[in-house]
Amino acid sequence: MLALLLPLLLLAEGPVRRLLAAPVLQSWTTVFVAVVVQALPFLVLGVLLSAAIAVLVPPSFFARALPGRPAAAVPVAGLAGAVLPGCECASVPVAGALMRRGVTPAAALAFLLSAPAINPVVLTATAVAFPGAPEMVAARFAAGLLAACAMGWLWQRLGRADWLRPPSRPEYEGRGRGEAFWGSVRHDVLHAGGFLVLGAAAAATLKAVVPEGWLRAAAGNPVVAVLALALLAVVLSICSEADAFVAASLTHFSPTARLAFLVVGPMVDLKLIAMQSAVFGRGFALRFAPATFAVAVGCAALTGAVLL
Repeated sequence: MLALLLPLLLLAEGPVRRLLAAPVLQSWTTVFVAVVVQALPFLVLGVLLSAAIAVLVPPSFFARALPGRPAAAVPVAGLAGAVLPGCECASVPVAGALMRRGVTPAAALAFLLSAPAINPVVLTATAVAFPGAPEMVAARFAAGLLAACAMGWLWQRLGRADWLRPPSRPEYEGRGRGEAFWGSVRHDVLHAGGFLVLGAAAAATLKAVVPEGWLRAAAGNPVVAVLALALLAVVLSICSEADAFVAASLTHFSPTARLAFLVVGPMVDLKLIAMQSAVFGRGFALRFAPATFAVAVGCAALTGAVLL
């Protein structure tokens, strides 16, 4: 295959060189490489920490640490997400493990939403992506925690047991610690790394191909800008440890619109909906995802109006 490919590349050297010299492609390559190179260290750090915690910290620890009353357990579980590094790919199986250990679903769901949205790796990446703007870090933390707690309380109030299929399979049962650790690392790298590349490519395409007038038209209306970036976060499905660099590249949009991108992405995206359907059932995902989207957009808009 390589022997056949090399002559073809030599024959196509002229057209390929002209293509690479095109200003649009140069702009695309610059944005793509910048997003990937900036985000990759945080992605690797988050995957390693997530795997270590998933293997070394027993799920029963969280059940013992949470208050007995569900209403009080929700904010405690939400705050626990601030100290547990990991992307949204890891939060779904961890939330399932919490439920199997007796944690109330409302608290487990609050943890599921807060862990990938406000953990230390995500907040550090946000600070690096938005230098000189500590208010963006504070706004992301506040809006993410508020949305996670609101969804936990909403599920406690309105959720029904038959909407949620209890997870029945432990993630690492029967494995040694080393095998479980590297299995978790491989899973998260393949999933999160792939979505990072796709997200960087989409952001680069948006910057290089979409006409300036379209972006300014969407960014010029505050309501349309917030909804547009919230929907973009759902479609792109970028790992939460890398999405801040994509959001920082969307300079046409207001800080509140970019905050909506950062809050919605870790809580509602296409890969998360698929994972939630697999772990908790399709009926749960079809109800939980739209409600989470609405709550996350509302919390981002409210927090942006106050802090940004």
